[in-house]
Amino acid sequence: MGPSFNEQFDQHGAWRRACAQELKRLAQWMGAHDLMDAAVQERLQRLEEQVRGDKVTVAFVAEFSRGKSELINAIFFAGYGRRIMPASAGRTTMCPTELGYDPGTAPSLRLLSIETRRQEPGLAEWRQRLAQWEYVTLDMDDPAQLAQALEKVSEVSRVTVDDARALGFWRDDAADENPLQDAEGMVEVPRWRHAVINIPHPLLKQGLVILDTPGLNAVGAEPDLTINLIPQAQAIVFILGADTGVTRSDLSIWRDHIGAAGDASGARLVVLNKIDTLWDSLDSPAQVRAQIERQCRTSAEVLGVPPGRVVPVSAQKGLLAKIHGDGALLESSGLPLLEDALAEGIMGRRQAILRDAVASGVASLQAEARRAINIRRRDLDDQMQELRSLRGKNASVIDAMRRRIEQEQREFDSSAAKIQALRTVHLKMLRELFQQLGPRTLKAGMEPLGDALQSRGLKLGVRKVYDQTFARMRAVMEGVQASGAEIHSMLGGTFLQLNAEFGFSLQVPPAPQLDAYAQEIAAIEQRHLQYVGMGNALRLAQPQFTRRLLSALSLRLHTVFDSAANELELWSKSATAQLDAQLRERKRSFSRRIEAVNRIQHAASGLVERIAEIEEAGDHLAGMEGRLASLAAGVVQPLEAGAEDAPTIPQPLTA
Repeated sequence: MGPSFNEQFDQHGAWRRACAQELKRLAQWMGAHDLMDAAVQERLQRLEEQVRGDKVTVAFVAEFSRGKSELINAIFFAGYGRRIMPASAGRTTMCPTELGYDPGTAPSLRLLSIETRRQEPGLAEWRQRLAQWEYVTLDMDDPAQLAQALEKVSEVSRVTVDDARALGFWRDDAADENPLQDAEGMVEVPRWRHAVINIPHPLLKQGLVILDTPGLNAVGAEPDLTINLIPQAQAIVFILGADTGVTRSDLSIWRDHIGAAGDASGARLVVLNKIDTLWDSLDSPAQVRAQIERQCRTSAEVLGVPPGRVVPVSAQKGLLAKIHGDGALLESSGLPLLEDALAEGIMGRRQAILRDAVASGVASLQAEARRAINIRRRDLDDQMQELRSLRGKNASVIDAMRRRIEQEQREFDSSAAKIQALRTVHLKMLRELFQQLGPRTLKAGMEPLGDALQSRGLKLGVRKVYDQTFARMRAVMEGVQASGAEIHSMLGGTFLQLNAEFGFSLQVPPAPQLDAYAQEIAAIEQRHLQYVGMGNALRLAQPQFTRRLLSALSLRLHTVFDSAANELELWSKSATAQLDAQLRERKRSFSRRIEAVNRIQHAASGLVERIAEIEEAGDHLAGMEGRLASLAAGVVQPLEAGAEDAPTIPQPLTA
């Protein structure tokens, strides 16, 4: 058995830190050798920020009482020697909870009142209103105080059915999913709408974010969860009870909120928890194992996933085994196999994605730096040819060469108008693209959907408006893609002309590919169809819910549009930075050539000295190219961790 998830995450963090350090060394070296213009600096800075700030979000999703919090304790917090997340019998984590680490904030628990559901803003907006959250300070040196403070996520409030309906916890069209009424007709609902836990746990400090989402009502009533948080998780762990299998509410969560999201976001694992409830001293180990295997196969068939993605586990026994150092119990709990599956499904994929992004970025930067080095080498060759042709020549020949160089410089300077015209056209086309991806376009495109959602009564035609809205959003992205191809073609033709006239070596980067953003828009549309279906008609009749839905969709689409605009901007800077760099090198070349002629005119030894200097500069360029290759290769180093086999059914304890 290979390294656990925690160990592989540690290795991933070490790799990221080493990679970021190498990127910093590359940037310093390029700056010291005048290979760093503003565009290159920005791209290197973005790469370094991407590596250092990389977040890995694991979303744990389940109906109540599936042992989700216990599983989080067992995987991440056993080192505290006790439970940290509340995990007693019955409902524990009552509100969606995020665990992460922000070094700029003291260890704390932030809680948002459930009463904010009565108001229009979505979670994203409430995150900006820090004064509206309740803060609880956490003492990291006192596990007991930490555990006691986190018990607050289990707090409930007793409310009337009308209040429960207004808060999204009572549905007249789904009576079997509603909370039970007590003798006074009151029901219990979560006291808090959302919780954010900030603690300096080693894994959280390295970028791990844990999302704990409780119950169908919590997931279904918060569009921000299913539109913005869960779909962006790198892994979704869906938890079932081994004693119950897939219940109707489990299936509702899976079909409506998890199944499609997992396809886009990354790894999906199904955990069959509480297998210890099947351990029976009256059955043989083989019989118990067969029962667990049967439950796994049945769950896989119902959910439509490969059987290998269903991992049987006893979180409670796994936590106990880790705390007491019981290797046999830990093995029987199945927890190591789940950690292997998490490590393989998340860390391997995440690091591969990050490495590909960094490798691609560094290769592009290396190509640009080599191009600059080759321009300098070509200029040195031209100078060497000129200077060698002056050997044994008189002053009139040298003076004629000076006049020729000055004439070439004047002709080159006259090209400024043509280059400025190119910049003007390019910037005009780029501004038009950014306007297409700007907030006004998005707002106008979403306006018909907003009108349909906020109309009174049942929204019978909202599905058609929803389809039309996303068709417009896809059309915008397709139009931007076409305009980007037009800019690419224009730059390509102009660069060819400049190369022919002035001997440049300009190359237009490959045209920006925005297909992934159009596909993401289509995925957002498909993942949230259930919100505008007839089965959700009563919720759509609630103004607060429709406003939150519209806000969450707008925020998600805004993120997609922003990402596309950033990619276009980076592509544009990469293309135009070449022109700036080669203009700068050409001006320096003219200065060096005239300086060489001046030295030859004023000293007989100047020609020999200048030829020697050019030869030395050529050797230096060769050394620079070798050093560039070495630094670029050092940025991305493979993580020394072997892939593990797919998880298998563990041997259970029988007594």
